[in-house]
Amino acid sequence: MAVFAIGDVQGCADELKRLLDRLNFDPADDRLWFAGDLVNRGPRSLEVLRFVRGLGDRAVTVLGNHDLHLIAMAAGVRTPSHGLAPVLDAEDGPELVAWLRSRPLLWHDKSLGYVLVHAGLAPAWTLADAQRLAREVESVLDGPNGNELLHAMYGNRPERWTEELDGIERLRAIINVFTRLRYVTADGAFDFEHSGAPGTQPEGLMPWFQAPHRNNAGEHILFGHWSTLGPVDTPHVYPLDSGCVWGGELTAMRLDAEGGWYSIPCPRNARPKK
Repeated sequence: MAVFAIGDVQGCADELKRLLDRLNFDPADDRLWFAGDLVNRGPRSLEVLRFVRGLGDRAVTVLGNHDLHLIAMAAGVRTPSHGLAPVLDAEDGPELVAWLRSRPLLWHDKSLGYVLVHAGLAPAWTLADAQRLAREVESVLDGPNGNELLHAMYGNRPERWTEELDGIERLRAIINVFTRLRYVTADGAFDFEHSGAPGTQPEGLMPWFQAPHRNNAGEHILFGHWSTLGPVDTPHVYPLDSGCVWGGELTAMRLDAEGGWYSIPCPRNARPKK
């Protein structure tokens, strides 16, 4: 059995199919891990959701910020965007959104030794902390107060993690770390403003995985979200988002004993906002 982790698909269904052909993916035996952001900027988010959901327990996907945005649109919290209208208008749209809403923020496989998140982990968190905090959000998001959380999850504050946070600020901080984090300061404060490649950030900021004394540095962490990141030399971190929707590549990493990286080139399906 082969296990592959795949970066941000963002509605690029044709490219996903080509990548799976490249991997010789066997749905009867192989498994796929998706790093979140199944939907949004690409042209065929509906098809991607249908395909991944149809894989059942042969696929794992964690929630990304664009996935949460779709869920908020479906709940009436945000105005539907043109690109996601086919999902919201589809007959099976409510079922797909409900399925997406029940996905985890973090996935950990002890036997393979990998942790999967969309964006990152707070430097102060151990793996046990991250698992506990992910469950806090997941239980609310998929529960009776989920829409209240969707209304309040937008925003960049709090800028720092502490266990003393409570209520919506605590939940927002957890969501932001798992789905939006790129840069932090040396003392662990979050920056959600800058999204450029390392070397372009303001002085005092560093990628979250380069923070000193990071409590999760011993974990093997797979993540997406950062299409401009490029290769990294930090041990045990594996960036998967190589910018398919922007005309880059769609990338997969094999997680079982055979290992290896695979990618296919992508046409540009989206352009940065001016």
